[in-house]
Amino acid sequence: MARDYAARWPGSLVRSTWLVVAAILIAAQDTGAQKVRVDEKLEAYPTESVDLHCEFVDRGGRTKLTQVSWIWEPTDGQRDNIAVYHPIYGQSFPNLSFKDRVSFLHNTLENPSIKISNLRMSDAGRYTCEYATYPSGNEQGTTTLVMLAKPKNSANVVTVQAGTKSVVVAQCEAAEGKPAATIKWLASVGGNHSTSTTNGPDGTVTVRSEYRLVPTPADNGREVTCMVDQRTQERPWVYPVKLSVEYPPSVSIEGYDNNWYVGRSDATLLCLANANPAPTTVTWTTASGPLPETVEVDGNKLTVRKVDDAVNTTFTCEVKNKHGASRHQITTIVIEERRQITSGPPTGAVIGGILGCLAFIGIIIATAFFIRKRQEDGEGPPKHKPPPPMKAGSSTEMLNKSSGPMATETAPLSPGEVYYEPTGGEPVTNMDDETTGALNGGAPPVLDDSAKYDNRNELKDHTADGHHGNNLDSSNHEPPAANIARGESFVSPPMYV
Repeated sequence: MARDYAARWPGSLVRSTWLVVAAILIAAQDTGAQKVRVDEKLEAYPTESVDLHCEFVDRGGRTKLTQVSWIWEPTDGQRDNIAVYHPIYGQSFPNLSFKDRVSFLHNTLENPSIKISNLRMSDAGRYTCEYATYPSGNEQGTTTLVMLAKPKNSANVVTVQAGTKSVVVAQCEAAEGKPAATIKWLASVGGNHSTSTTNGPDGTVTVRSEYRLVPTPADNGREVTCMVDQRTQERPWVYPVKLSVEYPPSVSIEGYDNNWYVGRSDATLLCLANANPAPTTVTWTTASGPLPETVEVDGNKLTVRKVDDAVNTTFTCEVKNKHGASRHQITTIVIEERRQITSGPPTGAVIGGILGCLAFIGIIIATAFFIRKRQEDGEGPPKHKPPPPMKAGSSTEMLNKSSGPMATETAPLSPGEVYYEPTGGEPVTNMDDETTGALNGGAPPVLDDSAKYDNRNELKDHTADGHHGNNLDSSNHEPPAANIARGESFVSPPMYV
């Protein structure tokens, strides 16, 4: 039996060794595991409340909890107990600064979470939940509380006097914020800004910014905008500021129209001043001495009730404010008769009139050119043969000839020719019988000229015999006057152009 035991010993030793190693490892795991569970980091705002969670985790169930304490370690201070819980002796709150602001959420050692109400910026720091245990000793977990603060933003204008040096004209501040805010300026005027920070005793930061420029009267009333950006704000805070630049007055006089005639009533002058602050006094004087009796003054308004030679002078208006005085003068001339003052036409009407005149001149030029062109075309040679001259005869012969072949061959008038038509009607009688000479007023019968033009040889023979009654040269020879009885008709010699 002894031999058998000796043979089995090495195996039992090995198994025992492995069991010891496993137990050591388990103990090491239990020792290294976090037994106190807490929040790693929390953020809160002043006047609010926050819950600090704490829980003990005992996996083996072999640890005995004796007491739990909450220890506060400020950012720049010493550790101090603010809450203690004992299962027999109950709750305790030894720190007076947290009195009535700290309470346990659960009345047990396993979950000793607390609530801190009415938070202050000074409450920021490290909060440690610490257990007193047996047999392992103390166990703890730490939570960092970060206090945030929304800044108190403001902006204001600084009233300055116009000058030549750069001065502060606007200020912007983000007070008691955490973390620190940033300030920017939006401005259309030329200038620059500077920023400074101040740390508060409770961890807050106040940021101030000043806007500077060389102020001029033109800068008065212009805007610069302050913009504050900080983590606790949903959007940037924007505030416009109107600049206030003070300067002495600048003065002008209006109302004089160069038409102050004798007898005119209620002629008015206005004294206009540009100043900041507003003028305190406005004074009217004349170069010739005191104001005439017909003049009334109401602040910056001077009224002449009746214009006469007494107001034929120089009026002076003087304006004052706290930064100085300024004056302006105007000379009024009184005339004997009233002038008729007519206002000039508006610019649009003048331009329209000029364009209308140019258009009218263009139409006249075009019309003259067209007429001239027509006249030049009409000065050429005639385009048809003129009708032959006819000897004066009876109306019957004229009527008969009008129905002959020559009537149908008459061509229309060419351009440039003039046709003259008798204005009065020719008397017509019933004596167209060619058998009697009386029908022609006793004159010899009218020869047929068409026959002479048809037979040129015969025409030459008549001319050679000395018969010139039918000669075409009507300018040298007049036709013989016929003896026409009263009531008989006659035909005037034809006119050729």
